[in-house]
Amino acid sequence: MSKFWSTMVKRTEPYVPGEQDNREDIVKLNTNENPYPPSPKVQEAMLGEMKRSLQLYPSPTADELRTTIGRRYGLTKEEVFVGNGSDEVLAFSFMAFFEPGQPIRFPDVSYSFYPVYAKLFDIPYEEVPLYEDFTLQVEQFFQSKGGVILPNPNAPTSLYAELEHIEAIVKNNPNQVVIIDEAYVDFATESAASLIRKYDNLLVVQTTSKSRSLAGLRVGFAMGNPTLIEALIRIKDSFNSYTLDRLALVGAKAAFEDEAYFKESTAEIISTREKVSATLEQLGFHVLPSQANFVFATHETATAESLYKKLKKEGVLVRYFNKPGIDNYLRITIGTDDQMERFVGKLKGILQQ
Repeated sequence: MSKFWSTMVKRTEPYVPGEQDNREDIVKLNTNENPYPPSPKVQEAMLGEMKRSLQLYPSPTADELRTTIGRRYGLTKEEVFVGNGSDEVLAFSFMAFFEPGQPIRFPDVSYSFYPVYAKLFDIPYEEVPLYEDFTLQVEQFFQSKGGVILPNPNAPTSLYAELEHIEAIVKNNPNQVVIIDEAYVDFATESAASLIRKYDNLLVVQTTSKSRSLAGLRVGFAMGNPTLIEALIRIKDSFNSYTLDRLALVGAKAAFEDEAYFKESTAEIISTREKVSATLEQLGFHVLPSQANFVFATHETATAESLYKKLKKEGVLVRYFNKPGIDNYLRITIGTDDQMERFVGKLKGILQQ
């Protein structure tokens, strides 16, 4: 710690991302990346932009991308905000809608960036315990003093809360903003975006990193009432008017325009997810009913920590969280069928030792 650090720096506890190891011999199933490349139209659009306009600043308003995203969800561009990955969008949202001194609520097993942002922006928070089966105690999110944020499907549990439960939380916080973080919703049943016109306190945050295979491009977005979007724009423009570069703008737009490719790749991942879940159960795992591009599983005898370490030695990376309540679970990203076969093969060998 340095004497030159500000109070803000001193109170931070930075988020720790999943281990990045891009060696070709590694089966990387620890960061929930999409195993398939983005639509060929993405590369085509980005190559075209590289030849044309990189000497010019990108659009600060990103109108074309916002319009394209809005069209996908039956919204206008005034109801869409875009940023440099959904983590940046979430950070802007904490600043725009949550007040220091007013405690917000989120699940106690949830995306670990939420407490990081809360401490960074000096916002108190209440962690709402999940039920023993990791489902939401919906009523415990009602009437929050400062607001609510929760992921749906949840990370790392993979569970999806039905839209009626999300609506109940939004409805019972009429004077506070409710943020639904839908990073994995394209592998689930339905987005809360359908509720945006009904509730002016609902903000839905999504990303192109997962279902649209653009984790390396960094494009996230939020959807909500125009007054909420205006607040996010005011925060963004107080930091950096050009958060998305020209390649990201055209690449993300092309990804949204290729709906057929999007449906095909997500369907492939869902199919593999169901096959892997069934295989893991046959090997003695309890697997939560996932609606994400990963599964959350615990073994009847082998500890999660030992499996994590042994898999790593075998060149397979999965995610292990050494946290109370989930310290005997592994989060396993769904890769290609070939990757999952290699993972299962290594796992069988370990369990037979």
